[in-house]
Amino acid sequence: MGSNRTIVWFRRDLRIEDNPALAAAAKDGSIFPVYIWCPKEEGQFYPGRVSRWWLKQSLSQLRQSLKSLGAELVFIKTHSTLAALLECITAVKATKVVFNHLYDPVSLVRDHNIKEKLVELGFSVQSYNGDLLFEPWEIYDERGLAFTTFDAYWNKCLQMTMEPVSLLPPWRLVPAEGEVEKCSIEELGLEDESEKSSNALLGRAWSPGWSQAEQILTEFVERHLPRYSKNRQKLGENSTSLLSPYLHFGELSVRKVFQCVRMKQLLWAKEANIEGKDSVTFFLRAIGFREYSRYLCFNFPFTHERSLLSNLKYFPWHADLDHFKVWRQGRTGYPLVDAGMRELWATGWIHNRIRVIVSSFAVKFLLLPWRWGMKYFWDTLLDADLESDILGWQYISGSLPDGHELERMDSPEIQGSKFDPEGEYVRLWLPELARMPTEWIHHPWDAPLNVRKAAGVELGLNYPKPIIDVDLARERLTEAIFKMWEMEAAAGDANSNGKSEVVNDNSENIQTSAIPKVVLKESLTNSLNDQRVPSFQNGKNCPPSRKRSKYVEERQYRDDLRNHNNEAGTSRPDEDLCSTAESSASKKQTTSVFSFSVPQSCSLSEGKPFREYDSSDLKRQCQEQIDMEQSSNKDGE
Repeated sequence: MGSNRTIVWFRRDLRIEDNPALAAAAKDGSIFPVYIWCPKEEGQFYPGRVSRWWLKQSLSQLRQSLKSLGAELVFIKTHSTLAALLECITAVKATKVVFNHLYDPVSLVRDHNIKEKLVELGFSVQSYNGDLLFEPWEIYDERGLAFTTFDAYWNKCLQMTMEPVSLLPPWRLVPAEGEVEKCSIEELGLEDESEKSSNALLGRAWSPGWSQAEQILTEFVERHLPRYSKNRQKLGENSTSLLSPYLHFGELSVRKVFQCVRMKQLLWAKEANIEGKDSVTFFLRAIGFREYSRYLCFNFPFTHERSLLSNLKYFPWHADLDHFKVWRQGRTGYPLVDAGMRELWATGWIHNRIRVIVSSFAVKFLLLPWRWGMKYFWDTLLDADLESDILGWQYISGSLPDGHELERMDSPEIQGSKFDPEGEYVRLWLPELARMPTEWIHHPWDAPLNVRKAAGVELGLNYPKPIIDVDLARERLTEAIFKMWEMEAAAGDANSNGKSEVVNDNSENIQTSAIPKVVLKESLTNSLNDQRVPSFQNGKNCPPSRKRSKYVEERQYRDDLRNHNNEAGTSRPDEDLCSTAESSASKKQTTSVFSFSVPQSCSLSEGKPFREYDSSDLKRQCQEQIDMEQSSNKDGE
């Protein structure tokens, strides 16, 4: 064992097993483990009540675990993380700081700045991968470009060689002596007195902490994984793994989950267990989507502010605070949507399928800015995860090359009949509809008056009427899309005529809390383990390319779409509805030969801005590619 004194900076890696930073420090000498809580630096992304409750419980268990190994976890509440780290370094005469990587845009900038400053002051800083199967800068296509479709990315990951990891925690920790201004876990202020009564209910359903995570994983793999392929879409219990909060807070190693599940896959393949093999494939895709969310945030770190594709730059959002409130409170008049939003408020958790349905309703039916929904999920979800949040809302908003088309609308009534056929989920969270017959449970407004009276349902009194008619919502979405195209075309014409016209994202005019800006800087790393930052060199960006779908319900609108966009495409089936955690049938990858650049608000350290990608160019290039593909297909036939 070495003689170094090392500061181990814990963040969202609250475990002792398979913790690369902790393991490296333990082998190198004495350690000083610290958790620094800096609400000021959290900014708009200050965690919500249920997320802070989970964090508090997890920190408490981590402290006990470290103490049993010989080291005390120090809690510090501060206005500057860098200042707190420097205080710790001075107190214990440390020569090194270690931590595990984070990939959300805010953490990328903060961690890079802290590392630069500490290195300037002469301290050794080492960071590790404790959150992913592969680092984002390890996965690029054959041209060195970042993937912009999930299937292409995940297929490349599955072809990579994964080094086996040691899952055993250190058997003993040598504490580094030193005194700093520390506080108790209560003094961190993660839980207000007014929140404790509500939080007490959470403890009946969830058990935070890395040791509980082991039990949840074992139970899922042994009992529920074999039927995951069939049960994952059910809205009842035991349909998903429930591992997301444990993974978010780093209480569970994703590498351990992957290896454990892969072992089952090999066993079931040997036994010719087709259902088991399929279940593993679907579950690993769920893990893949979590990986992909961090991959996108690293390579395109502006995605918490604006869409990956530039198509939404001109979208006329309907920033109606009253509609936003009705959606949040579960009073839209659409039972499945309302049930989901009420469950979210009451428990801090909803099924992935419901996440897709409620977010799609907010964006497509109410035309609410997707960033509003993203922020609300961050504030209310127990497993609130910024990277997954970004991926999910951009997927729904038609902002990803392989996401939902913007013009696609899924009726909550049809979704309810499909995923809650007996109405059990709706009755559980909407007691005012408990006596409504199954035939009408998902569209009570169509039920005969005598049926509603018998069920005790009075629309507009004890249950709201639909906030908007489906046909009217579709009409408004169509108008918004056409307006978006018109504005985009006008901007393109202005640019082609030599006029210098700057057009900002329409959502930037909507009053919301400030979101931290991301400035990209180049980074020279001394080790392959070091955290990299997005740059032109290591974050070569590939353009998102996609084919638009057509409405199948309305021939006239379908023709208008074709005439306006002059693009060919096919509608995706309902089974294609997916979220950040789960996806169904694979989507065909589309590639492109031109580059997708970071918007001008994100610049290199020399101050030279990247060129923003022009979606009108994308359309022309896409059409040329589609024409070539169609010509080749005809020749092949």
